[in-house]
Amino acid sequence: MPLAPVSKRRQVINFLTNHPDKGLTIAEAKNKFGISNLASTMRGVKNQVEAFGNWEITKVRTPRNKVRYFMNDTHPGTRTYGFDREGNRYMI
Repeated sequence: MPLAPVSKRRQVINFLTNHPDKGLTIAEAKNKFGISNLASTMRGVKNQVEAFGNWEITKVRTPRNKVRYFMNDTHPGTRTYGFDREGNRYMI
């Protein structure tokens, strides 16, 4: 049975979780995930991941004056689980 499609919001969360130092710009989100309005998607991501204080969404201006979004773990080094492509938690 094929896997269920993953939402664009979940794809962004997976990317930012797996690449915490890389971040994501508007152009990268459009190329990687087909997201045309990253600001709106990031508002939804921010509401979801900051709800319990475990993650923090930050945005930084690049030297070329573009916005880059990051998702920072507020408990680095103490997390004993990760997330699969569909957002299900698993033990590390």
